Amino acid sequence: MLVSWNTTNQCNLACDHCYRDAGPRLAEELSTEEGLALVEEVARAGFRVLILSGGEPLLRPDLLTLVAAARRRGLRPVLGTNGTLLTFELARKFKKAGLAAVGISLDSRHAAEHDRLRRRPGAWEAAVAAMDYCREAGLPFQVHTTVMDWNAAELEALTDFAVARGARGHHFFFLVPTGRAARLGGRLRAAAYEDLLGRILRKQQKVAIELKPTCAPQFMRLARQMALTLPYGRGCLAGLAYCLVNPRGEVQPCAYLDVSAGNVRATPFSRIWAQSPLFLDLRRQEYRGSCGRCAYRRVCGGCRARAYSASGDYLGEDPWCLYRGGEGKEEAHLAGHGCPG
Repeated sequence: MLVSWNTTNQCNLACDHCYRDAGPRLAEELSTEEGLALVEEVARAGFRVLILSGGEPLLRPDLLTLVAAARRRGLRPVLGTNGTLLTFELARKFKKAGLAAVGISLDSRHAAEHDRLRRRPGAWEAAVAAMDYCREAGLPFQVHTTVMDWNAAELEALTDFAVARGARGHHFFFLVPTGRAARLGGRLRAAAYEDLLGRILRKQQKVAIELKPTCAPQFMRLARQMALTLPYGRGCLAGLAYCLVNPRGEVQPCAYLDVSAGNVRATPFSRIWAQSPLFLDLRRQEYRGSCGRCAYRRVCGGCRARAYSASGDYLGEDPWCLYRGGEGKEEAHLAGHGCPG
């Protein structure tokens, strides 16, 4: 199980696709003391991985303290960053503090395209340098790519770039129209989305690093249809084995599903996770529309954030999915499977 904490809304970039609409620091962001209490609660709730993201988490001055506290508590702390502020010395300090891995955003092999999306000249060069700093410091890193129509053709080449740079993984984040992304074009259509997931699965058979689509749960259905074995139990984990805490302490099912299950200032995180009606609703998996009829609903689950964005119903059907198969062998095989660990 894993939880993301948007440690701050503050960011040194102004990326077109940012789900947080990050920029200035928000009033009433969780303090160091509240962050340390959150770390305790996350461990108490049984989570194993704590993702520290933003905004840009490297702008938070107590980040090393939070990483060290998470490691002491038995969590696996990882960092999600745009990479532009990371130095070799910082990478060494984070490794010493117990940081397990770093995710660095890179959206194209071409610097001009990445910098255009990130609205900062030199962002590509700084992100690639951050990968080198991590490798030299012995700190594992992976590449994070936001997938849009303009960069879809180069994803396999980006994977090769990640391999050559020494990355341990390449994760693909499929755009959900929330935050600034709600005003952004470049979204894939359903047929292109399905084709791209197949390409990623085929590429996985050719490289040793982990390739993981995110906000694309249909990759699990495709893997079954292609007779591929993957080390994952389910596609969409929102509210089942994953959630997010925003900078002000609101707990959401995922980064892109902006519905609050409670605030950690009012209710302990462990209680929110165990008892929130929103999470209990998601765990029943009683989906509507085509997702409710789908033979793969327990292994895929559809993207709950895209369903909510399209219809206002987080249990509705995922509008990006082409599959319209009903009950069948897959459903019978999966009956009784609960929340993945």
